[in-house]
Parts: sequence; structure tokens; C-alpha cells
Amino acid sequence: MATCSLSLVFFSFVVLALLSASSHTMVSGARKLLESTLPKPEVPQLPKPELPPRPEVPELPKPELPKIPQFPKPKLPKVPELPKPEMPKVPEIPKPEFPKVPEMPKVPELPKVPQLPKVPEFPTVPKAFPTTNP
Repeated sequence: MATCSLSLVFFSFVVLALLSASSHTMVSGARKLLESTLPKPEVPQLPKPELPPRPEVPELPKPELPKIPQFPKPKLPKVPELPKPEMPKVPEIPKPEFPKVPEMPKVPELPKVPQLPKVPEFPTVPKAFPTTNP
């Protein structure tokens, strides 16, 4: 299956050649169409269409709404006041006495670290040519 016959290679070469030739003809045909200057025919202008006048709508009288009868507002019954409940007194509990926490011993101070010497600054290189951004 790994071998190709000579006729298959030749056939694919012929198809490739025909396809490339036909694409050239299409491009050259399109170029000829673009380059040709044919006189453009004049199109006569059509008259603007006019709409017929709108029909007049007669004014209708406003309808009168029937009167809504007024009903008296109902009286709500008086709500009796409820007595306030008395809350029971909560007995006071004495605060518990906690033992004193022993004080922590003082930590000795650490020795100071000497500072590092400063790094000397390098001189800047002057710009001889202006740089352009890509």
C-alpha cells in the first residue's frame, strides 16, 4: 500500500496543471471586465409617486362615564389593650475570680546588624542615535 503507481502520479500532475491554468483565465477575465470602459446607458428618472390624501375621520363625542356610588366607610371595632407581661428578674451571679497570669520574662535585645555599603552607580550612556519604535 505504500507504493504509488506512475499513472496516479501523472494523473495528479495533470489535474494540478489544469486547475492552475483555469485560475489564470478567471483572473485575466476579471481584469478585462474591470479595464473595459463601456458607455453607461442613461436611465430615465421616474416621477415621484404621490400618495392620495388621507380620509378625514369625523370627531366622535366623548363618552360619559356612569357615576360610581359612594359607600360609607366601615367602622373597625376597637382593639382592647393587652396588659404588659412582667419579666421575671434574673438572679445576679458573682463574677469568678481568676488566678493572676505570671508575667513573661523580658527577652534580651538582639545586636544591631551593620549596614551594607552602597553600590556605586554606573554612568549612563548618552544616546547618539534617536531610537524609533517599530
